[in-house]
Amino acid sequence: MLAWGFVLTSVRAYAQANSDAGSLELVDPDVFRACGDPRNMPFSNDKGEGFENKLAELFAAKLGKKLSYTYFPQATGFVRMTLGSFRCDVIIGFPQGDDQAQVTIPYYRTTYALVSKPGSGLDDVTMISDPKLKDKRIGVVARTPPSTSMAINGLLAHAKSYPLFIDTRADSSAQAMMDDLAKGDIDIGILWGPMAGYYAKQANPPLTVVPLLKEAAGAPMTFRIGMAVRPSDQEWKRTLNRLIMENQAEINRLLISYNVPILDEANVPITTETISKRP
Repeated sequence: MLAWGFVLTSVRAYAQANSDAGSLELVDPDVFRACGDPRNMPFSNDKGEGFENKLAELFAAKLGKKLSYTYFPQATGFVRMTLGSFRCDVIIGFPQGDDQAQVTIPYYRTTYALVSKPGSGLDDVTMISDPKLKDKRIGVVARTPPSTSMAINGLLAHAKSYPLFIDTRADSSAQAMMDDLAKGDIDIGILWGPMAGYYAKQANPPLTVVPLLKEAAGAPMTFRIGMAVRPSDQEWKRTLNRLIMENQAEINRLLISYNVPILDEANVPITTETISKRP
């Protein structure tokens, strides 16, 4: 309790010294302190190559702040060890509805997607319930929404499961799934949209990505993604909300460059022609 009280006292001292929007709750109002995973492409890595890294750079520049990172594997304890420990002030990608933190307005909306080889006979499949998938070897990350739909459709018997919680510094379920697809160990994979789009584009030849937009049964496949801040950081949240609204076209352009399938509220894909759309 004494240590926590000291942190809160320090925050109040900074608030008295700086009245800029968002600085009220920030430990260092001159620095955009981002929380990130050191090896979790296409989101972030410690080389600054992910789209979340680029978005942090954009927002830091817009605010005239220096940029710093606290890196920690995005698994169990990530929020507690980063945002919750005041080591950084914003998690750049965070799903709305997760109660571990306060979330801004969404800056993109995406979905799980099917990934297959062109010409495989499965590249036109749009639903997990498609009869073509019966008896196929399907790669899926354990305990994610698609695994529920696969169970409902009786597809788990031939499935290959990949772990959800891993230390990204040493392993990648997405990369392992794509490697198995390339080798023919699985017939088709199901991945979270940003990973599906990124890894499909990296493959040679590129793989086919089909967003799961028609699922009628099972868990939701589509989610809105915003930025996470501490529950007390109301002014900081408002600042980030403003930046998202003012820079939506540039954000969409960035996401599209990483082959992320982004959607508007009607599930219509946002493309270079509709770049200014809000999720």
